[in-house]
Amino acid sequence: MTDKVGMGIVGCGYWGPNLIRNFSSLPDCSVRFACDADPGRLKHIQGVYPNLGVTTEVQDLLDKPDIHAVTIATPVWTHYDLAKAALAAGKHVLIEKPMASTSAQCRELIDIAAEKALTLMIGHTYIYSAPIRKIKEIVDSGDIGELLYISSQRLNLGLFQKDINVAWDLAPHDISIMLYITGSAPLAVNCQGRSHINKGVEDVTNMSLNFRNGGFATIQTSWLDPNKVRRMTFVGNRRMILFDDNEPNEKIRVYDKRVTVPPHYDTFAEFHYSYHYGDIYSPYVNQVEPLKTECQHFLDCIRMGSLPLTSGLQGLQVVQVLEAASESLKNNGARIEIESI
Repeated sequence: MTDKVGMGIVGCGYWGPNLIRNFSSLPDCSVRFACDADPGRLKHIQGVYPNLGVTTEVQDLLDKPDIHAVTIATPVWTHYDLAKAALAAGKHVLIEKPMASTSAQCRELIDIAAEKALTLMIGHTYIYSAPIRKIKEIVDSGDIGELLYISSQRLNLGLFQKDINVAWDLAPHDISIMLYITGSAPLAVNCQGRSHINKGVEDVTNMSLNFRNGGFATIQTSWLDPNKVRRMTFVGNRRMILFDDNEPNEKIRVYDKRVTVPPHYDTFAEFHYSYHYGDIYSPYVNQVEPLKTECQHFLDCIRMGSLPLTSGLQGLQVVQVLEAASESLKNNGARIEIESI
C-alpha cells in the first residue's frame, strides 16, 4: 500500500458527502472516486471536489488498483451485495448502519473478510463520540453503581422510508450504544408498533430489550413526532445519567439521585422509601466530530490489521436485535429470543 489509503465512496446522497469531507481531511487518506446511481449527485460532488473521479458503475470503482478501501453509504438492502463485491475485489470495507438486511448476510460478510484478511467495519458513529465514551467511562468506574436499566427516545417528523421501518432506520444508533455501554448483547426482544403513513412500514415502535442478570432497556422510535428528540437515560442504583444529543454544550448530566428500600422493618408503618436528591453536574467532554474519529479509526485498523471497535461482530449483533424486533412486530409484541453468537 502507498503512504495514503486510496478510498472509494459508494453512495453520495444524505451521508456520503459527510464521509467524503471527513476522509478528505485526513492526511493518510486519498478519496479518489465516488459512485452513485444519480448523475446529478455526482455532478454536485465533483463541483465541490474537482479532482474526485466519479462513476455510476460500482465495478468501475472496484477495478481500480489504487483504491484500497470502499465505504458504503447506500440503502440497507444494497449493503450485502455491494460489500460482498468489494471484499471479493480485495478492498477493505466500511458499511454504514445497519450492516445488512439479515444476520445470515452479516455472518457471510464477516467470514469473507476474515478469509481474505480484510478490515470490515460498521459505521456505528455514536461509539466514536466523546459524550458516549465519557458515559462508558462513568458507568465502568462504578460511579452510578449498578446499572439498572437504560431508556431511549429517538423521535422526529420523518424522514419516511419505504424499504425499512422506523426501528431499522433509527434504533441501530441506540442498540449499538447499549451494546457498547453494557458490554453484552440482549437475550430477547419485545417490540410493538403501528403503520400510519405507509401500509406495512411501521413509523412508530416501542422496543424492550432483556439482558443477562436482569438488565433491561427500552427504545422508543418515531417518524411521527412534532419535535426532534435524541435522549437516553442510564439509571444506576446510586446515580443517573441523562444524555441529550440535542443539547449544544451540556450533552451529559449526572444526577445524584436514587431511591433506597429500608433493609429491615417490622410493620408497614415503619416501611418508608428513602429518596435522595443531590447535585447535578455536567462533565467536560472535548467535542470532536465523531465521524472524523470513526474515519481515522478505519484507516488505523487497515494499517495495523487490528479489529475495529465496531467490527462486523457488532454489526451482526445490532442486526440480530432488529430481526428479532421485526419478528416480534409480526407476532403482536411477543418475546423473541436472540441466538447467542
